[in-house]
Amino acid sequence: MEQLGDYVSAFFREYELYFRILISAVLGLLIGFDRTHKNKPAGVKTFTFVTAACALITIVSIESVEAYSHLHERTMMDPMRLTAQIVTGLGFLGAGLIMKSGFEVKGLTSASMILFTGGVGIGIGAGFYGIVLFTIVVIFVLVRIGGRIEKHEQNKMQAKSKKDMSI
Repeated sequence: MEQLGDYVSAFFREYELYFRILISAVLGLLIGFDRTHKNKPAGVKTFTFVTAACALITIVSIESVEAYSHLHERTMMDPMRLTAQIVTGLGFLGAGLIMKSGFEVKGLTSASMILFTGGVGIGIGAGFYGIVLFTIVVIFVLVRIGGRIEKHEQNKMQAKSKKDMSI
């Protein structure tokens, strides 16, 4: 049994970067499924692409430091430099999802989820599995609670509106 554990550990170490991409893409797919289920503009494919791309860019950024920092004397490289640029791109994507019609603004949740899934991809790409999975669980639980609160408040407003109209 111990040999199996050693084999799995060695296999994971050798292919960990590939697992990071896989885990990130699967998490993006799950987050996107929630949005697709609610018929929102960004769905399964969008969130899968965002998480996998962010993980890939983060991995490339981190691994390139080891691969290329020794080429020239006194070369200094920041392993998270490319990752910082991801945030700019995510802001651009999110801005494209936000639409304003009169006093109504739509797409803010989808835009914020694009930023969130980018963080998921960056976190998994950097190898922070535990904190990313914990964050996803916390967010999904609190979003469900928040959705129920919003629905309750909306029902109260509709009931008050009906009451005011009948008077």
